[in-house]
Amino acid sequence: MPKRILQGTVTSDTNEQTVTVSVERRFTHPVLKKTVRKSKKYRAHDAENRFKVGDSVRIIECAPVSKNKRWEVLVDAAPEA
Repeated sequence: MPKRILQGTVTSDTNEQTVTVSVERRFTHPVLKKTVRKSKKYRAHDAENRFKVGDSVRIIECAPVSKNKRWEVLVDAAPEA
């Protein structure tokens, strides 16, 4: 089974080698037929502390790194400096 890849925005980078990424998804409500926005936060492994708050990143599923980290930041999503 392929690994999921999500795109989101870094909301926190205070922890060492960890970033919190907020991923937003949009869908149509089944009854109201209105577009609904939901967001979820994921803790992702950032080995080089490369990403800062506000950066747009892609994360991919991985084996558990710690209690809450099950994702890692894709290297090809490096910020344009």
